[in-house]
Amino acid sequence: MSTPVEKIKERLNIVDLLGTYIKLEKAGKNMKARCPFHNEKTPSFFVSPDRDSYYCFGCGAKGDIFTFVQEFEGLDFFGALKLLAERTGVTLERTDFEKKDEKEAIFNALEAATQFFESNLPKSNSAVKYLEKRGLTEKTIKDWRIGFVADDWRTLYDYLAARKFSDSEIEQAGLIKRNERSFYDRFRGRIMFPIRDSAGRVVAFTGRILPENDDGKSAKYLNSPETAVFNKSRILYGFDLAKLAIKKFDYSVIVEGQMDIIMCHQAGFQNVVATSGTALTPEHLTLLRRISNRVIMAFDADKAGFAAATKAWQLALSLGMEVKIAEFKDGKDPADVILSTDGKEKFKEALKDSMHIIDFYLAKILAEKLEPRKLGKEVQEKILPFLAIIESSIEKSHFVKKIAEKTGISEAAIWEDLKKVKVEPGVDGVGTKSGNFDNKTAIDRVDSIERRVLGVIGWQEKDTEKLIDIQTSKQKVREIIGGENFKKWETAPVQVINEAIFEAEQYYEKKKIQAVLDELLMELEKEYVKRELARTMSEMIKAEKEKDLKKRDIMAGLCNELTKRLAKLK
Repeated sequence: MSTPVEKIKERLNIVDLLGTYIKLEKAGKNMKARCPFHNEKTPSFFVSPDRDSYYCFGCGAKGDIFTFVQEFEGLDFFGALKLLAERTGVTLERTDFEKKDEKEAIFNALEAATQFFESNLPKSNSAVKYLEKRGLTEKTIKDWRIGFVADDWRTLYDYLAARKFSDSEIEQAGLIKRNERSFYDRFRGRIMFPIRDSAGRVVAFTGRILPENDDGKSAKYLNSPETAVFNKSRILYGFDLAKLAIKKFDYSVIVEGQMDIIMCHQAGFQNVVATSGTALTPEHLTLLRRISNRVIMAFDADKAGFAAATKAWQLALSLGMEVKIAEFKDGKDPADVILSTDGKEKFKEALKDSMHIIDFYLAKILAEKLEPRKLGKEVQEKILPFLAIIESSIEKSHFVKKIAEKTGISEAAIWEDLKKVKVEPGVDGVGTKSGNFDNKTAIDRVDSIERRVLGVIGWQEKDTEKLIDIQTSKQKVREIIGGENFKKWETAPVQVINEAIFEAEQYYEKKKIQAVLDELLMELEKEYVKRELARTMSEMIKAEKEKDLKKRDIMAGLCNELTKRLAKLK
């Protein structure tokens, strides 16, 4: 009997799938593209239709349609399976999604809560009238699954408890809070906006307090806490509905609030996303960059959120992204603009008139009509840090010339000060150069292989029919990754083990499990040998610089041995 993974692969080849995400070019019998997982100018990402797999010679990213969707969309295996099953028309049996781990229980609780909120909305005239006043249509409310929860202490808790969700599951989903005696609902008397991941699964909520319930003490907007399925730094609100339009139009638009993005989509601007209770992060930009290098920011430049995004814009520029700012007159938000007379046209014009971030800051500074010394200082502090990050010499030269013409500062002076600007090696922990992204991809690849090995061995450990030698397999893992790493691998959290086992069960044929494990162990050994070879070469180069010839020769010998070992594994 075919597994869900096999059924999906039978209906969807890798070229057709990847072609919907990235631009593929013919390269003999294979296809090639610029890798979406690291920053590169020359294509090193190859797709093999025969092997139904991809490989990047630049960063080592490798896999099939499932690993690609997981990496590209930022999903776990469950999410990738759901997304591709819906795309191919493969029906997932209920047994495929029984509560096998903490995450799946949380997803189930969040989905049940969403349905509960949706069913309650028509019962609240105040909530319905508020949404109508804000300009939302019935279709929009349905598409975005907007709901309502009454101002009661345990309405949602009682509903979920009656459906056999445990207190622990409801609490871990971020839906209830605990006091000294019992639990109570986190969200009360609020209009509920579900936040979904790239696969369309509800992962969290934003609750907007009804005006009649606003006592001035409660937060106007209340967001879910971070959970095992929700990381606000990685989730963009509306991304699941916007990603196809972003690819189609080759740019994304970022707004700040839920109502802004919903009104934009309702007006036909489908390539709009929003942050979810946080400033724009490098993870958000990396997600968008994989689809399009162009981004327009459409919220008030005087707001704190814009200032907080400065480092993210620097990262975007370092990744070769084109960053533009769309400004609205009178400080209006996108939702207000769209609701105004000729609002759709006004919004479209604002996007059309959006300015490159350097042009935008230059215009702002010039509008202040500062005396020459202060003008020069403003250029130095607010514009040059962005300009220094741009990698293209041609683009840099273009902006230097424009700044000189507009300010009267000589090009030579601008170039001189530009040399003094320190470019940070990374922003918020994410590298600004492709090398750091390459390293992260390599680390993720090792983790992915170790996880699959854990799943296969864990699957066999609990199975009554043993098709592999458990102890011999574990010993092989220990030999490859070392004693300390083995201890961490063997004592992984129960949730991680259960997820890995579920993935292995869905992914591999039981009768071929030994062959699968052998291949995974070989791939794992390759990655550890590569890692050791890179470390040894670094030591050799260091010894050469320090003129420690004895150590250099020892390291050179080790490099030779590791190179031979790697050649045997290929």
